Amino acid sequence: MARIVLCSALIGVAAPTLALAIGGASGAKVDYQVQGKLGEVVMNPYDIAPLTAVIKNGGYVLKDVTVRIVPKKDGQEISYRVAPKHLLTHGGIPVFGLYADYINTVEVQYSKLFNGKWEQAKESYTLYAPPVYSEPNATKTLKAALFSSAEVKKVDKKFSDRLYFVNNFLHKAGKGTRAVWNNPTGGALEWNYYPQNFIVDTKGDVRWYMKADTIYDLKSIYNAGVMMGFKQNSDGAMSWGFGQRYVKYDILGKAIFNRELPAGYNDFSHSMDNSPNGNYFLRVASSNLKRPDGRNVRTVRDVIIEVEPATGLVKDEWRLFDILDPYRDINMKVLDQGAVCLNIDASKAGHTMTAEELAKQDASDKFGDIVGVGPGRNWAHVNSVDHDAEDDSIIISSRHQSAVVKIGRDKEVKWILGSPEGWKKEYQGKFLTPVDSKGNKIECQSGGSKCPGYENDEGGFDWTWTQHTAFKIDSKSKGDILFLSVFDNGDSRGMEQPALPSMKYSRAVIYKIDQKKMTIEQVWEFGKQRGNGWYSPVTSLTEYQTDKDSVFVYSATAGADFDITTGAFKSDPNPYIMEFNYGSTEPAVEIQLKDTTGYQAMPFSVDKAFTK
Repeated sequence: MARIVLCSALIGVAAPTLALAIGGASGAKVDYQVQGKLGEVVMNPYDIAPLTAVIKNGGYVLKDVTVRIVPKKDGQEISYRVAPKHLLTHGGIPVFGLYADYINTVEVQYSKLFNGKWEQAKESYTLYAPPVYSEPNATKTLKAALFSSAEVKKVDKKFSDRLYFVNNFLHKAGKGTRAVWNNPTGGALEWNYYPQNFIVDTKGDVRWYMKADTIYDLKSIYNAGVMMGFKQNSDGAMSWGFGQRYVKYDILGKAIFNRELPAGYNDFSHSMDNSPNGNYFLRVASSNLKRPDGRNVRTVRDVIIEVEPATGLVKDEWRLFDILDPYRDINMKVLDQGAVCLNIDASKAGHTMTAEELAKQDASDKFGDIVGVGPGRNWAHVNSVDHDAEDDSIIISSRHQSAVVKIGRDKEVKWILGSPEGWKKEYQGKFLTPVDSKGNKIECQSGGSKCPGYENDEGGFDWTWTQHTAFKIDSKSKGDILFLSVFDNGDSRGMEQPALPSMKYSRAVIYKIDQKKMTIEQVWEFGKQRGNGWYSPVTSLTEYQTDKDSVFVYSATAGADFDITTGAFKSDPNPYIMEFNYGSTEPAVEIQLKDTTGYQAMPFSVDKAFTK
């Protein structure tokens, strides 16, 4: 009997100990600090957005929620209402816009349902957010994480509530992959830069940044690349791509989808357009193309695919090597080889390629991310795609052809914005004719490459050269009349390299295109008056913003210290964030970020992210 009692006692003692070891009974257990009348606070809830949090609902039903991040002294306030769908999705109140390395005060108002009654509450939470962290790359020009400082030069009151999403990156790092594509050869696999994505307010403070480690790995073929093509979708979430992936996440970092590219394609970069038809248009390349000479190659930045977001199915493709002329080399012979997009090579600054060098290439087996002619080389370098749902066409910007081209669903070219020099006869009749505001034809000399606006302001027209981003302005376009915004980088302007690198300049420009008459009028430009100090040899963006009837411009590689004899970078760039009231040539916003290499940027809407 004693033995039985002893065993029973031991069981009685052991049971609670075992229960404690496994965390207690099934269900919620409150053994964490709770600041307010709800549940715990989870910082960086999805591991990629350290300046966000979720105040958990504590088991209550919530409604009528507002959030306010109390600004620093003279700082910018962020406040927003939270739609019910976000309260349900995150299991509480999403907090966005914390200051880094700062003890933040977050004010929330809400109504909670308990025991059949609604109770209103107003609370204040104290949340410390850690400093910004970014992977270093061991280059001698790197001075700080993200950027060293932000010089706020001008912000008109109309734009004082703006937040700007910035898509930057480091130069190549030693940690990057050394893998190459093989069998077939070529492709752009080694285009591999650590991301630096962040949101900055009009005071120059970082209010969000991406810590990409959980979704990105420089050493992995299928989890690395250059993060590009960011767009805030109508549902407030962000879509973009990198390397062999295209993804969509909300701003707190919750995954909506994260997919490998379809098997027939590789090397995403630059553009992931979210069309009004609900599909995505991705700039990719062919993972295996049989050339006429019998060689199998991976191509470079010359295929567009339309993807259904729900299933990932490819609905259509545009094989640009079949639609355009991959052997048009006139523009490639005048490109500055020291600044071929992100492949900036100081040793080649100011150098160009000869016709003989290009011709020899196609007799060789040298394929990959190199400037050259023929599929398998970087002959097109398409850096933006915009689906025009009105006539079901795509508008592409081809940097290495210095041309913006509209192509129909039937894969036929509708028009070409660019110099007619060097195009085959089959493309004659596709070129837009420059006109002035009265419809009078503007004559461009030297085979159509040197227009009156080339060296002076008379005539008010120039083509775009090695341009980035060609976006239709939907709200101002109707029928055959199409307004188009472009960032004209300006390398090889007039189909030549200037006598001195300091003569180069960039422009943000808007055109009015009459697609029936096949005419083009330049209606706005900015940049020429800023000269070489505003020159961005690569990257950048110009885009119309409907909400404020404004034009946003990011001159993303401007302001670098150059070697005047070669034009090569001696320091990292100092990009310009600018926004203009539509039609104005004076910026309403001008913020310069110091010591960072930019790609693109855009206004970010908190209302889209949390309220709508």
